[in-house]
Amino acid sequence: MENISVIGIGKLGLCFSLTLEKAGFNVLGVDVNQKYVESINSKTFNSMEAGVNDMLLASSNFTATTDLNSAISFSDSLYVVVATPSLPNGEYNHSQVDSLVENLKKLGKQNSTKQLVICCTTMPEYCDKIQQELADLNYQVSYNPEFIAQGTILRDQLKPDMVLIGESNKESGDIIQRHYEQMTASNPVFNRMSRTEAEICKISLNCFLTTKISFANMVGDICKASGCDPTNVLRAVGTDKRISPKYLGFGFGYGGPCFPRDNRALGHFALKKGVDPIICKATDDMNKKHLINQFNQFIKDNDTSIPLEFDYVTYKRESTMLEESQQLEFAVMLAQYGYNVSIVERDVVVEELKSRYGDLFNYREV
Repeated sequence: MENISVIGIGKLGLCFSLTLEKAGFNVLGVDVNQKYVESINSKTFNSMEAGVNDMLLASSNFTATTDLNSAISFSDSLYVVVATPSLPNGEYNHSQVDSLVENLKKLGKQNSTKQLVICCTTMPEYCDKIQQELADLNYQVSYNPEFIAQGTILRDQLKPDMVLIGESNKESGDIIQRHYEQMTASNPVFNRMSRTEAEICKISLNCFLTTKISFANMVGDICKASGCDPTNVLRAVGTDKRISPKYLGFGFGYGGPCFPRDNRALGHFALKKGVDPIICKATDDMNKKHLINQFNQFIKDNDTSIPLEFDYVTYKRESTMLEESQQLEFAVMLAQYGYNVSIVERDVVVEELKSRYGDLFNYREV
């Protein structure tokens, strides 16, 4: 059995580790939190992500440690799945990756070539910078971002449509592809290219989806203003094979931890390269204006005496995340306008809502 190390076993990294383990790899995960590592090894950790608890209990070849050096000794393949949150200017915060790189430098030159595979979203050209810093220490840096959705991470990792590999060289790309061929059950398309091309591709793909969502909601708003049914129009548009019906429904705008920030990051990078990101800006503007259109249409059609109930306010039903949730913002706007708004949600979500909004809403846990 081949050994693989995963550096960063938070929500995504843990899922990735478990998916690799189930595929037949020996996996060693690294995290800085000792108590978290102990809960993983004792299999007492409890996750809200679908399927994780069962896979953790069933795993026999996955362990965790806080010792980075152990992970480097354990395998020549090191997948990095740490957080890269957004900065106020739209760029990604690479501080956790930077910290890892500094620690790798302290450990010195490796006797064997190490494949350092960055799986977290990074700004274009960042991985090239990391390669330059680590080249003399016998590391080959590649970029392999994940295309997953909260609530379906394990399923998305097992059955991806495609795998994106920004390879350091052909040998590095071959190693990553071989791992995915063993791990996945969907015969994905492998798109292999340079690191920077892959970094641009990752955020471009998500930006195309946000553009499609904003376009569909713009058309839907036009339909509503014309007394027409958006579903009829958009369903017909989606039957054209060049367009497809995916992400072409009328409803809430996009939110969550990926789409908004990837859209802004691509725009920020475009400006640095002297390209005006008109589509990125229009997509973001339409997403915000659509929420206002929804609100205005609703208060026009419904009296404040009507009690309202939201069966979820996370950015998507399968997730417990509230980050940039259009559903939540809509509920807040209605409650502040004077509607009696009740929210039916999971206990962890209700707890977070109470801490943010107090008694603005009525709550019921499910």
